[in-house]
Amino acid sequence: MAESTPRLPLDGVRVLSLAVNLPGPAAAARLGALGAGVTKVEPTSGDPLALHAPAYYDRLAAGQEVVVLDLKAAADLDRLWELLTETDLLVTSSRPSSLARLGLDWETLHARCPQLCQVAIVGHPGADVEIAGHDLTYQATVGTLRPPELPTVLIADLAGAERAVADGLATLVQRSRTGVGHHREVALSDVAADLAQPLRQGMTTPDGLLGGSLPSYRIYAAATGFVAVAALEAHFWKRLTEALGVEGAAADLEQAFAQRSAEEWQAWAQEHDLPIAAVRTP
Repeated sequence: MAESTPRLPLDGVRVLSLAVNLPGPAAAARLGALGAGVTKVEPTSGDPLALHAPAYYDRLAAGQEVVVLDLKAAADLDRLWELLTETDLLVTSSRPSSLARLGLDWETLHARCPQLCQVAIVGHPGADVEIAGHDLTYQATVGTLRPPELPTVLIADLAGAERAVADGLATLVQRSRTGVGHHREVALSDVAADLAQPLRQGMTTPDGLLGGSLPSYRIYAAATGFVAVAALEAHFWKRLTEALGVEGAAADLEQAFAQRSAEEWQAWAQEHDLPIAAVRTP
């Protein structure tokens, strides 16, 4: 008899997302990947992500039921409440004042749907919750930008999505203990501050352990392209210097890596069990 396909961890959990742009949809996609059934409610104007990055939007919304509602219309708002009565976890990314104007503040949600849990993604915590922001401004505030370049990774948005998943799951665990829904708030500015800690603690500053002070943890120019070398542990460093036949000064490694292409060095590193990778563009 063939074995049945194992159930995913969130099989049977019902998620409803009112979030557009990136953090909320990324969180909803992750919850869906864990087995939750996800319904995404979009405004009549759609999700801006679909306009600016349609392929990414399709990837994040895959497998979800997308429902278009005008929440300023009474009939559509009633339809939302019908959906909420069948929902385990609500994901939002609007300012609290915007949700309150629709009657979707936590107090009202909890009174009408006591089983409902909510994870609210906001920009800033506490008294600053209504301050406008985006990933760029959160990173600017915590010092992870190198002007005038823009960040290549939206760390606050994407790490914020993962934190929203974790906090959302925590509310479901708490509900299993108490029998009622719970609310968690995830501030993206807090997430950015947490991710900036290696920089703030001096680990990734130019003279820091992971910022370029060690020849064993650097990016080197190859004959073509660049290689990322992360031979941080002593056994990796010993193996690397012995295999290259160098003493270990940065200049020695620069000269050595200039002899082959980045792709050749990556293949060589795999043969020698070394953490070296070709630097690629998206």
